[in-house]
Amino acid sequence: MELPVSRRWAVGALLALTMATGVIDAVCYLRLGKVFVANMTGNIVFLGVSLSPGTGFSIAGSLVALAGFVIGAAVGGRLGRRFRGSPRRWLGLAFGVESAVLLVIAALVLVGVLDGAGPVLVKVFVGVLGVCFGFQNATILVLSPPDLTTTVLTRTLTGLVADGVLGGGKDAKIHRRLGSVVAIFAGAGVGALLLRVSFSGTLLFAVVLVASAGLVFVLAPD
Repeated sequence: MELPVSRRWAVGALLALTMATGVIDAVCYLRLGKVFVANMTGNIVFLGVSLSPGTGFSIAGSLVALAGFVIGAAVGGRLGRRFRGSPRRWLGLAFGVESAVLLVIAALVLVGVLDGAGPVLVKVFVGVLGVCFGFQNATILVLSPPDLTTTVLTRTLTGLVADGVLGGGKDAKIHRRLGSVVAIFAGAGVGALLLRVSFSGTLLFAVVLVASAGLVFVLAPD
């Protein structure tokens, strides 16, 4: 899928999505049972660690997040390929739907649905968030932006160092790669800090980031 907007606008939108990833994974780790819904590498590590008793990690929570992510990725991949010829409309719709789902979750948190909720309801929230971020990752994969996956930073960090001065290279993408690292770091940090003030407000911040990315892909110049 070709970028429907100029590269500068696209990079800004993708960095906003990367920041949203940091926010939501901070929320899930700190408030929804020490689990990730976007970073599946970390989540699978948690799943392995949870096999040892007394670690505080939940096998069921990690499996639910993983299952949700797989479902979201499957749906996002199929729809992304189907609408490959209309990238502006598809990306606006995809991130609009994602932000709408996050908004519903924020509203449910605001009215106290999670207050005193049992483990089953918490896992439902985790599963839905997993679907959202599997969907986001599949959409980004179809878009195929270089060094801006919005989730996985291991390859980004490797490229930043190996292709840069430290690795003996002359990387022209250093700003983009560094921006990706900073965005997810900032998202996690801001998410953790906002959680001290408002759970629903933290989710709303992620909604704004995802919705802004969708609007960029709809309205920004090409």
